[in-house]
Amino acid sequence: MIDRERAAAIEAAFTDAIRLHDRTMRQDAGALAGIVDEVARALAGGGKVLACGNGGSAADSQHFAAELVGRFTKERRALPALALTTDTSILTAVSNDYGYERVFARQVEALGRPGDVLVGISTSGRSKNVLAAFAAAKERQMTTVALTGSDGGPIGAAADLHLNVPSPSAARVQEVHRTVLHVICELVEAGI
Repeated sequence: MIDRERAAAIEAAFTDAIRLHDRTMRQDAGALAGIVDEVARALAGGGKVLACGNGGSAADSQHFAAELVGRFTKERRALPALALTTDTSILTAVSNDYGYERVFARQVEALGRPGDVLVGISTSGRSKNVLAAFAAAKERQMTTVALTGSDGGPIGAAADLHLNVPSPSAARVQEVHRTVLHVICELVEAGI
């Protein structure tokens, strides 16, 4: 038997996650559809998707790229996507030589092309390395997509397309971001 305090904590966590998912579904469906359209456009035109973030958002970037390169729910051609969070030699060399703020921007400079999409994920909306990557992407005529939390911060303001989960809880924001990324994969895959 679970004690009342723990039961209440479990219920509160689920209730908050459900509330934020519901809010995103109802208020941000248009933003999400725009992101899906832009990702699909880039992939259909021979472009690619780059993704970046820190900590749990780095893991989400990797998960997103894996779903596009592999498959989400159906067999289809591999889609070009790359998480900028995975190559330890690049991450450590760039961090050492240029500073951690340039760790994603330098990769965008090397890999980004006009028409590509950069998805930057930040639960705070304030990750300086994601913001620098957006600046590099804009120089390369790439579309920038921000998935943020809190108030969206400077990353949300800098993005071409922005979906914000307005919560101070990084855990709850990440839960919604994962659902959003799955919806993007599902709808892009359905259109192929």
